[in-house]
Amino acid sequence: VELDEQSLTYCELLYYVQVLSLTLVNEYLITAGEVVCQCVERSLSMVIGIMAIEMAGGVYCPLSPRDPQHRLHALVQQTQSCLVLVHDLTKTKFNYDIVLLSIDSILSNIETDSKIHVNRLSNVVVISDNMAYIIFTSGSTGTPKPAQLRHRNFTRSIQSLVHVDIFNKNDIIIQMARCSFDLHVQEILGTLMIGATVIMLHPQGNYDFEYLSMLMERKQISFLYTVPTLLALFFNFIKDTKKTYIMQYLRSLCTGGERCSVQLVELLESITNNDCSIWNLCGPAETTLQSLFHRVNSEIDTETIPLGRPLPNYSCTVEDNFGLPSFIGQEGEILVRGAGIFAGYLYRDDLNAKVLVEIDGELFYRTGDLARIDSNGLLHYQGRKDHQIKLHGQRIELGEIERCLLNITSISACVVMKWKDDHLVAYVQSSHMNEQELREHCLSHLPPHMIPSLFIILDKLPLNANGKVDRKQLPSPQFSTSTLLTCDKSDTLLNQFEQRIHTIWCQVLHCNENHISRTTSFFSVGGHSLLFIELYHHYQSVFNFDAHSLSIAPFLQQPTISQHSQLLQTVTMSNITATQWHTLHINEGIASFAQERIFLDEQVRFSSDVAVYNEMSTLQVVQGSLSLNRLLQSFRFVLNKHKILRTSLMFNNDDGILRQCITDIHRTFTITMYQTFQNDNELRNIIYQATINPTLFDLSTGHVFHAEILKQQIPLNENENNSDEFITNSDVLLIAFHHAAFDRASSSMFFNDLCFAYNTNAIPIEDDNESLQYIDYSVHERLIDMSTSREFWYLQLEGYNLDSPLSLPVDRHRLSNNHRSSSACVTHISFDNETSQLFLDYASIHHVTPFQLGLSILYTFLFKLTHGENDLCLSCLNANRYKTELQKIMGMFVSTLPYRIQLDPHWSFDDLVKYVREKCLSILEHSHYPLQHILANLHINQSDISFLETMFDFITISSHSDELSLDGASFKQVSFEESFEVAKVDFMLTFIYNPILENNKLSFRLTCSHDLFDEITVTNIGRRLEYCLQQLFSSDETINQIGTCLTSILKINLILREENQEMEDVIFCRQSHIINEGMFF
Repeated sequence: VELDEQSLTYCELLYYVQVLSLTLVNEYLITAGEVVCQCVERSLSMVIGIMAIEMAGGVYCPLSPRDPQHRLHALVQQTQSCLVLVHDLTKTKFNYDIVLLSIDSILSNIETDSKIHVNRLSNVVVISDNMAYIIFTSGSTGTPKPAQLRHRNFTRSIQSLVHVDIFNKNDIIIQMARCSFDLHVQEILGTLMIGATVIMLHPQGNYDFEYLSMLMERKQISFLYTVPTLLALFFNFIKDTKKTYIMQYLRSLCTGGERCSVQLVELLESITNNDCSIWNLCGPAETTLQSLFHRVNSEIDTETIPLGRPLPNYSCTVEDNFGLPSFIGQEGEILVRGAGIFAGYLYRDDLNAKVLVEIDGELFYRTGDLARIDSNGLLHYQGRKDHQIKLHGQRIELGEIERCLLNITSISACVVMKWKDDHLVAYVQSSHMNEQELREHCLSHLPPHMIPSLFIILDKLPLNANGKVDRKQLPSPQFSTSTLLTCDKSDTLLNQFEQRIHTIWCQVLHCNENHISRTTSFFSVGGHSLLFIELYHHYQSVFNFDAHSLSIAPFLQQPTISQHSQLLQTVTMSNITATQWHTLHINEGIASFAQERIFLDEQVRFSSDVAVYNEMSTLQVVQGSLSLNRLLQSFRFVLNKHKILRTSLMFNNDDGILRQCITDIHRTFTITMYQTFQNDNELRNIIYQATINPTLFDLSTGHVFHAEILKQQIPLNENENNSDEFITNSDVLLIAFHHAAFDRASSSMFFNDLCFAYNTNAIPIEDDNESLQYIDYSVHERLIDMSTSREFWYLQLEGYNLDSPLSLPVDRHRLSNNHRSSSACVTHISFDNETSQLFLDYASIHHVTPFQLGLSILYTFLFKLTHGENDLCLSCLNANRYKTELQKIMGMFVSTLPYRIQLDPHWSFDDLVKYVREKCLSILEHSHYPLQHILANLHINQSDISFLETMFDFITISSHSDELSLDGASFKQVSFEESFEVAKVDFMLTFIYNPILENNKLSFRLTCSHDLFDEITVTNIGRRLEYCLQQLFSSDETINQIGTCLTSILKINLILREENQEMEDVIFCRQSHIINEGMFF
């Protein structure tokens, strides 16, 4: 059994069922045959409760949490049940005079390792003739009828379904039915009986089509059974949202409970796969689940969908009004006999005598359904003998609603009718009642599905010549105007936002009325639950939100235009209603997910001899000079403001948690000044050594920031004005951060604050305890509901071969347990202005970002480089500053995420770009989900996963990045040479766009691990990638251009021009001494 992230194995389920069963037997003295009611929402507790009642020998009787309290009490009294099982969501629905047992309280107080005295259950004897459960059906006399089903009824009915392979032990079954449907017993107990898997839904989950769609794919649902109306809505939603792929696992699709149309079958067949069987099932609760079945085929069933023929263990006959068998084509009543015939209605022998009849020594049940038999022996539904109806699959005796209304003394006559398959209309003869009073009375006595959509109050009901109500003369309902009968005129005035909602209501309700009261319930103007689902999805489309942001539940609870307006404005005005993160006033706490990732990666994958996460910024003075004391004061100011730059990271071996702690080392921070250089080579070496220095930082003490002055040695005669108190022309300021405390977006914040502090002589002030700090973010991010993102990432990588790395042209392989040396081979390729502009123009025209376009090029290149591997997964970096508050916080936010695509080799480049764009947009919403959780969900660790070794990034250089001025002193950035690079992964491609440059604005840097690649190999790979890009964007006539619109990416060529020329020379050029033997024939 599974429910979202909860699950129980058969063994675990048995344990909890035994615990609850023993409680029923020992503490509540439940005996065999005693009725035990249960009123719970969809949950694992529902499953445990049902099975515990059965194991204790009791008779399970479900009560719907949707029913009013008055009705729930009446049903409990009718069954004479002495106990009702509830849980936390339903325990307030009953008065103190009813004995309640909370399933949740029993299960939460047990020790999972305690022993269960199962032998105490051995005295409970359950035989096949014992009653298994009771299902209430609507009663024409005003009292619901409790149908009793035996254990053998149920087990043999399930065996019949398995025999014809409607479902089997290998199926994964989604539990769609409400507990007021007997189908829920099949979906739960029947599934467990045959050893299959049942997927439960959370409350109202059957109305949330996004949630259902996710489960259909995520859980690989193979069996689905629900009523035709809901199926039509769900499958139209799938069609409209282009999610037909979620039905790929569906093996058996069943519908029943109301008439199935040919149009619906055509819709179902257009979406399901060819191996999926579509079944039309039929059978009242009194025959146990289903008694008739038909496998649908639209090519044969072109006019109507038959009810079919009896299931194994069942048989039926069709009788005319005289009790004689009907001939082919003649209408008659269906009578059913066989394994599933019920044991009668509880305490209602008068009704049993009417519906259970003996024919030739066999017991038959009179269904009241009318049908005719065709020449193939198939039954076709024709209607009802009485006024019982089916509304959205639910059996309703109209007489029960009429009796409820007639209990009001001021009503002298009443008729309830079904209108156009969707609505109940009540015609009431009264002069002292209004619609609101009638509705409130019904709401307190009837279940929601039996509440009339419309009440029409007449002075007198029309009668025919026999003195009976003439139903044909009753006025047609006008849903759209009826609600104004008791409304104040001023209440109908709508503002502009409410008018938009009003328009959507009219579309869903198919009415053209210009006035629906803003305070009138959707359900009082012809709406019902299935139309409400349609309304909700209209809202999602118009106002662009998902169920995670605003679920259907509050709309159901507040069903007026005015209330819906308020709910929807929380979406459109999200900047106002968004939850703000505030400081938590803490100095110690758990590390962030990003810090954990960096810390673990550095400890596990790399040797401690070389640093890989030292982030450098080197600035050389080109004009003016700096005061060392003012610079030191400025650094202390920045460290005081941004506490992450003085935060330690410590791993606790006892609890396995990485923690951070804010320190005060900024008070004693100093600038290092002991290295000098004479020329560029010496400077380059100093910077490189700092880049790989493993002792430059100490995370355990909070030393994550480093500043150093590199003084240039100059001749003595030029050194007269040189002083250690000043940083002068050609001296270099080396600033370094550990990546666990700093990311690329933090750079501008750091230098802006540094300039401010230096230029204004700002001094460190006392801690600003009201500013949001990085340590606060680390706590807030762990409070985010990530369940949707967890599902998203699981589906992204589902089916991907994690053990198979990309087939890159490596020169050697690394043993899986080898540490990375971090030694890198680097090649850098720049493109001319024309190619760069073509690249940017393409991105603009196709509405993609340069990142998305660069990633598309890499996918294309890898597809060709790996000789056609089309299931490609690599890692990309995301800034991950997903809230406004995070834009001004310094720290490490960057997330590393897998980007997987399954490309079609016949796609054009344009097709691939569109696919990549949609992939990137879908990932954006879930970029906050930490990599370590993605890997944990797949049961793998960070050190041995192949897609982490191939990475892509796109860097846009700020137009102000080279402009740094400290009180008149100007700096230039010392460019990182290739020798500074360390290889964090095996294959890293970085596109760089620098608008400052006059030429070569676009370039890329390919950094590969020297553990796997030689320099010459990396150079050749870089040249092939350059050639790949040129085929797409260059205007060079010597390069064979690939049409991005129509030409398949298969046509892209990675063979360099000189290689191609060399091959042609080998193939077509012949040495003079070689003789062509063909010349002699």
